Amino acid sequence: MSDKTMTADEVVSRLHSGMTLGIGGWGSRRKPMALIRALLRSPVTDLTIVSYGGPDVGMLAAAGRIRKLVAAFVTLDSIPLEPHYRAAREAGAFELMEIDEAMFMWGLHAAAHRLPFLPVRAGLGSDVMRVNPGLQTVTSPYADGETFVAVPALRLDAALVHVNRADRQGNGQYLGPDPYFDDLFCEAADTAYLSCERVVDTAELTKEAAPQTLLVKRHTVTGVVEAPNGAHFTSCAPDYARDEAAQREYATTPWPEYAERHLSAPQGAGS
Repeated sequence: MSDKTMTADEVVSRLHSGMTLGIGGWGSRRKPMALIRALLRSPVTDLTIVSYGGPDVGMLAAAGRIRKLVAAFVTLDSIPLEPHYRAAREAGAFELMEIDEAMFMWGLHAAAHRLPFLPVRAGLGSDVMRVNPGLQTVTSPYADGETFVAVPALRLDAALVHVNRADRQGNGQYLGPDPYFDDLFCEAADTAYLSCERVVDTAELTKEAAPQTLLVKRHTVTGVVEAPNGAHFTSCAPDYARDEAAQREYATTPWPEYAERHLSAPQGAGS
């Protein structure tokens, strides 16, 4: 089995403008911020971003890197609406496909299973269908004849996720209370890059945690980046909580000033 370890900059060197990029985590929780910062230091742009959005979306939107966003929400959790995302969206800076959380999840499932769509009840009778006129419905071929929303597969060119531990082959482990959907992002993508707090030997992954914590499987992972504090300022339980002071600074600082302060040159993963 190959050693898949690489640096954040090596990951970004494999990305290119125009890609559809999925980003794991949820809101302001366990986002792959070290990879996002490396991406922001690159010239890659014109991206379609697929994310349960947090500061990953806010930063990329503020930097003008997003052509289209597919999201169920964009939040900083303790700050309900991500301010940099909001400003970019109000300025009409990118196209938005806003769908229900369940529809988003089943779109990832469809892509992971290489299906063009999956039928769901979520969205019927709601404004989701009005604001996304491209969404289609399908009728059950069986006796029930029920109508469903045909949620299109959220197929990704690449995925970026962050977990607590990983081995060099790409097995990724979460140790917090919620796996989110990082495994689906990896399975829905042609290539997937996993950052982690610490790279350990494979045998160590199950010494103190159950096998069920091995969220991401090595066959779905292209590269592994050891990035201590690599989700900062978002949380990465149980390793650390969200840094509320750093998040407030981000939310209240004009983007050019924030970018100059934190993104002008490669820094530590938690900067």
